[in-house]
Amino acid sequence: MKRIIAFITVVVVSFGIMAWTTPDLLKDVRLGLDLKGGFEILYEASPLEGGGQVTKESLIQTAKSLEDRANKLGTSEPEVTTEGTNRIRLKVAGVTDEETVRKTMKEPASLTFRSKDGTEKNADEYNKIEMIGTDFAANGAKLEFTQMNEPVVSIKVKSKEKFAEVTKRLLGQPLAIYMNEELVSDPVVQAVLTEGSAQISVGGDLDKAKELRDKINLGALPLNLTEKYSQSVGATLGKQSLDRTIEAGLIGSLFILLFMIGMYRIPGLIASFTLIVHTWLLILVFVWADFTLTLPGIAAFILGIGMAVDANIITNERIHEEMRTGKSIMSAVKAGDKHSLRTVLDSQITTIIVAAVMYAYGTGAVKGFALVLIVEIVLSIATNIYLSRFLLNLLLKAGKLLKPKYFGVKERDIREL
Repeated sequence: MKRIIAFITVVVVSFGIMAWTTPDLLKDVRLGLDLKGGFEILYEASPLEGGGQVTKESLIQTAKSLEDRANKLGTSEPEVTTEGTNRIRLKVAGVTDEETVRKTMKEPASLTFRSKDGTEKNADEYNKIEMIGTDFAANGAKLEFTQMNEPVVSIKVKSKEKFAEVTKRLLGQPLAIYMNEELVSDPVVQAVLTEGSAQISVGGDLDKAKELRDKINLGALPLNLTEKYSQSVGATLGKQSLDRTIEAGLIGSLFILLFMIGMYRIPGLIASFTLIVHTWLLILVFVWADFTLTLPGIAAFILGIGMAVDANIITNERIHEEMRTGKSIMSAVKAGDKHSLRTVLDSQITTIIVAAVMYAYGTGAVKGFALVLIVEIVLSIATNIYLSRFLLNLLLKAGKLLKPKYFGVKERDIREL
């Protein structure tokens, strides 16, 4: 009786949680550009000055700069990713003025150190540019800690003489740091610096120190962005793609569930339940991890469900074979589970390895497909292998599945040992 109560509790509580949370989860799923509509640009980065190099750090910081600019344009959750050694892909949803986006995104990051010009008219404005980004050594800004464990940013400049002249003239005055037209920091010059290096205090704020370091390094090697590819996806097209994909998925899933129940009876019913749990968990992972759902992701989603169905079919067919040899129900289930487990796990793990390679070496949509497939398989192993077997064994040990017909096996197909 306890096992029956445990089985009913697991099923009822699971369905209750899924029914209660699914509407909100579906609303929170982040849709990709191909489903939501928007604008996509692929940029190729090159040094603004001859002789420079595109480093991994400068590419990452440029990507962050693009994301900040896209946020200021009021776009919804821009997606910016680096690809290869010199490419950046920008995706923004809900774009109405593509030319404004193009113009804003292509401008190189402009780092300036400014002072006040001393006139009464602009007494409170940092309007005199003292140094620009290219005056600083590439990747010369570093995060360091004082003896009191306070984070500071150390910087290096190319011209010691110029830096010495500026710090001498502004001794005791602020030297403001701007990224484009945004004030980042306004430290006060504490000494005349003749060695071409300095330390900037940020008041003990580690996050602010990291941000300042990254922005100075970005400004020291601004990258020129050349548009290599762009496409515009209409919101209507995105919505149609999503609606048709969901419709096809629901119809296909319904046929799969009916097939499983018709072929395998009670184990098929349990497999259908675990498939629903598997799907809900995947949606939950998407929301919690803030993944972006795209059409390639949906393709991986459907492929993963197909593999989960395969795992159940392999197991249940093996149980059928054991029953047809005349074994008892309990013995047939144990033997079927044991003999099918290695086959199923080998198949799943092999696919994970392939998907991991695709994720490591792929870009864009390939990475998205591979990531969703990996998550799918891990959840499939947890639900469609272990959870389904746990539930089936609860009913078996409770003595409720004592006839072969409950497994879809006919009495006339069973032969004596």
